Amino acid sequence: MEETPQRVLVVIPHPDDAEFWCAGTISKWTAGGALVHYVLCTDGGKGSSDREITSEELSVIREREQQDAADVLGVQDLVLLHHPDGELEDNRDFRKQLVREIRKVQPDVVICPEPYRKNLAWHRDHRIVGQVALDAVFPCARDHLHFQELWKEEGLEPHKTGTVLFWGAEQPDTHVDIGEFIDSKVRAVMAHQSQVNGRPSDDMIQFVKEWAADAGAEQDYDYAEAFRKVTFRT
Repeated sequence: MEETPQRVLVVIPHPDDAEFWCAGTISKWTAGGALVHYVLCTDGGKGSSDREITSEELSVIREREQQDAADVLGVQDLVLLHHPDGELEDNRDFRKQLVREIRKVQPDVVICPEPYRKNLAWHRDHRIVGQVALDAVFPCARDHLHFQELWKEEGLEPHKTGTVLFWGAEQPDTHVDIGEFIDSKVRAVMAHQSQVNGRPSDDMIQFVKEWAADAGAEQDYDYAEAFRKVTFRT
C-alpha cells in the first residue's frame, strides 16, 4: 500500500498495541501529510506483573505513555474511552462510541486488530475491538438510521470509510514499507516504559526491528508492517 490517505482513525485496545503493530505506518503517513487520530478503548490497567501497583495507578501511567507515543508519531489527537482493561463488550454503547469517532474524523482508512484469527491466541479485547470497529464502519457509521441521535443531537453526519486495515492477521495481504521510519517506531514503542521496563533496551529494539524485518521479508523490504485489507464502496 503506497498511497498516503488524508485521514486515518486508529482504534486501539490497549496502550502500546498501535505502536507494536502499526507505528511505522502511522509515522510514514503523518510525514506524508495524513491527519491521524487515535481512539484508545481501554485504560490498560491490568497490564503489569507488579503486585504493588493498583489498576488505577497503572491506568494513569499507561494512558500518559500512550500520549507520549502518539506525540512521537505526529498523531493529531488521542481520545480516551477509559473502559476497564479486559472488560470490553460487543454492545450498543461501545459501538456508538466508535461510530461517533468515525463520524467526527471521517477517515479514509480505519486501522484496528484482526477479529477473526483461528490458529493464534488473541486477547479478548483485541477480538472485540476488531469486530466492533468493523461493525461501526459498516454499516453503522454509514447509514443515518443507525444511531440517529448522533446526527440529530450532535450534528455528526454519516460517513463512508473506504478501507479497513486489520493488524495481526494470520494471512496479511497488504504491506507498508517502513524502512525510513523504523527509528520512529522504536521510539514510540519505547515510550511505553511500564511495558518494556526491566527488559534491556537493546533487546527491545532488536525485537521490534526483527518483527518488522520478518513482516517485510517476502516483499523485499528491510522493514514493513502487515495488514489484511478490507475495502468498501464509497
